[in-house]
Amino acid sequence: MVGTVGVPGSGGQVSHAHNLFEAAAAYVSAYAEDDQERLDEAAGWVSPEALSFGVNELASRAVVVLARERHKPPQDVARALLGLPAAS
Repeated sequence: MVGTVGVPGSGGQVSHAHNLFEAAAAYVSAYAEDDQERLDEAAGWVSPEALSFGVNELASRAVVVLARERHKPPQDVARALLGLPAAS
C-alpha cells in the first residue's frame, strides 16, 4: 500500500511514516538544492526500490506537465531538460 500510516513512536505517541511519493518529492528537492542532509534523510524513509519508483513517477509527471504547458511532445521536453539535442 502506498498510503501513509502511523507508527508507534517513543512514549506511545504515533509518529508520521512517509510514503514513497513524499520520499521522492523530498529527495528530488533536496538534490536540486544540494542539501546532503535532507537527501540522506529522505533516502531513509523508504526502501531504495520504492524511492526509485517514486523518483521515476515524479519525473514522468513533471515532464507531462511541462510538455502540456509548452505545447511540445514529452520526448522533446525530456531531452531539453537534460540538455540533449532535439530528436530527429
